[in-house]
Amino acid sequence: MGPEAFSEGVRALLASYRAIPPGATVRLAKKTSNLFRKRAVNPNPGLDVSGLGGVISVDPATRTADVAGMCTYEELVAVTLRYGLAPKVVPQLKTITLGGAVTGLGIESTSFRNGLPHESVTEIDVLTGTGDIVTATPTNEYADLFHGFPNSYGTLGYSVRLRIELESVAPFVTLRHIRFGSIGELQDAMDRIVADGSHDGERVDYLDGVVFSAGESYLTLGRQTDKPGTVSDYTGMDVFYRSVQERTTDRLTISDYLWRWDTDWFWCSRAFGAQNPKVRRWWPKRLLRSSFYWKLIAYDHRWNIGDKLNARKGLPPSERVVQDIEVPIENTAAYVEWFLKNVPIEPIWLCPLRLREDSATPQADSRRWPLYPLEPDRTYVNVGFWSGVPATPGDPGFTNKLIERRVAKLDGHKSLYSESFYDREEFDLLYGGENYRILKKRYDPDGRLLDLYSKAVKRQ
Repeated sequence: MGPEAFSEGVRALLASYRAIPPGATVRLAKKTSNLFRKRAVNPNPGLDVSGLGGVISVDPATRTADVAGMCTYEELVAVTLRYGLAPKVVPQLKTITLGGAVTGLGIESTSFRNGLPHESVTEIDVLTGTGDIVTATPTNEYADLFHGFPNSYGTLGYSVRLRIELESVAPFVTLRHIRFGSIGELQDAMDRIVADGSHDGERVDYLDGVVFSAGESYLTLGRQTDKPGTVSDYTGMDVFYRSVQERTTDRLTISDYLWRWDTDWFWCSRAFGAQNPKVRRWWPKRLLRSSFYWKLIAYDHRWNIGDKLNARKGLPPSERVVQDIEVPIENTAAYVEWFLKNVPIEPIWLCPLRLREDSATPQADSRRWPLYPLEPDRTYVNVGFWSGVPATPGDPGFTNKLIERRVAKLDGHKSLYSESFYDREEFDLLYGGENYRILKKRYDPDGRLLDLYSKAVKRQ
């Protein structure tokens, strides 16, 4: 977009902030979202972020990029790959924005070695609740905001510009799909691979897994390579997650690898019939992507289409169970085995992560990121599951609450992009309540932005 276009976007942003009536809640004027929780309608004008959607510059020498806060990873990756570079963590879905991944957390198969997206940020311009734009770094006067911004979900401010670290990437990725007969065996293998960075003497650059049942699960090991050769294509008739079961090795371009989950929204496209060969043959290829499926979900939320169809079939309404949780790796098997016995959803996704040892921030304890306090030098596993179950009469959110209790019992957390049911006390314990209140008082003293608990749990 260039510095001049970015500056114009900033001017439009500030003008829109000034146009919001005093005392009115400040929100983004943004038509799309990757959140999966209902929100109250905002009757006031929103922040104009239409001019903050691109890459400002890339510096190949320092392997850094200056990026506008609303830039999608699809656009970011398209630009950086021209230089043989990529963000250190590229979340799975193309329309996730860099600012969204930092304020709301993100993860992918590099997270076992590169941590989470916010750990690759070296400085960030934030529009705070006071209407000021401040530049926060790990060591300057706004260091508290730098460390407190991740998992704040726009309740401390909105990212305007971020400077991020990049890494070199090769043009191809070779894959190995390793099958396991028990979740315990998979857990042990994952732990070894994370510790060694390799498997059977071969380097591992990417690591994630899929659980189809208690007796069938897989780890996918990716390795970058310059060697040319035949590559698979999962943007047409073939479905990537099915290939995990069908073949032991594979090969993709780096771009297709980074977006391997987007074409079918992992496996969620099956809910729309998009994996049926007869339907897929006629489905426009440009609409085989997560952003289109999200639009279909939005229509369902608006008109309750799914529940109406269930009623015609004599079935109960559905409770949406769309969540990502993290537990320490040693508790992975215990959680997954419990989940498979109690929640009728499959497949589920696994992705290991560790906080970076070379993170830009000098702090070396859980205060490093106080609103999502993972422990350094400890491996966690993200477990993702995205579907619905029959609703429990008289107890809305029954299954989600069951999951929350189990995750807490296993020393874990869950992401806040979907429904949450915590009471205030437990929420504060899990998500840095006291630290959050201090930050809120400094950067949003008049409450122009929503409170995190109100936004994540009360759905305001």
